Amino acid sequence: MAAANFGYWEDFEVGQRYPTTSRKVTEEDHLQFCKLVGYNVPLFLDEEYAKTTSYGGRICPSHLTLSFSTAMTGRLFSDTVIALLALERGKFFRPVRPGDTISTEVEVVAKKSSSDPSRGVIVFRDHVTNQHNEIVLQVDKVTLLKRRSD
Repeated sequence: MAAANFGYWEDFEVGQRYPTTSRKVTEEDHLQFCKLVGYNVPLFLDEEYAKTTSYGGRICPSHLTLSFSTAMTGRLFSDTVIALLALERGKFFRPVRPGDTISTEVEVVAKKSSSDPSRGVIVFRDHVTNQHNEIVLQVDKVTLLKRRSD
């Protein structure tokens, strides 16, 4: 969706919702993410251990879910984003496991001008669901975007 004519501060209105892509979290994704960030956590890597926990099996690190969701939403403003200013009100509702498919829908929840007329702030709420349409993550991302030049 990101194109030269979309994704600017002016293009978004509070209340709008945007579906994005879906992604299956593969076993390879899971293992490589744990290796990349240095998670050597039995809950993530040892199925026998993880079966003894309240999760009943391995789960993905929460940051993997957040990272994949962020990548899904980037197409909305890939050419106009200046900065991610903050993550607010993040909550993980259910675990994501290798083999799950997650999807993200983005809701515009707040919008304000900044002191610099070339940019503005938007709060996007990511609603992340699994293949059963169960919410797994919700987080507000305070984002600084370019404004259209006059």
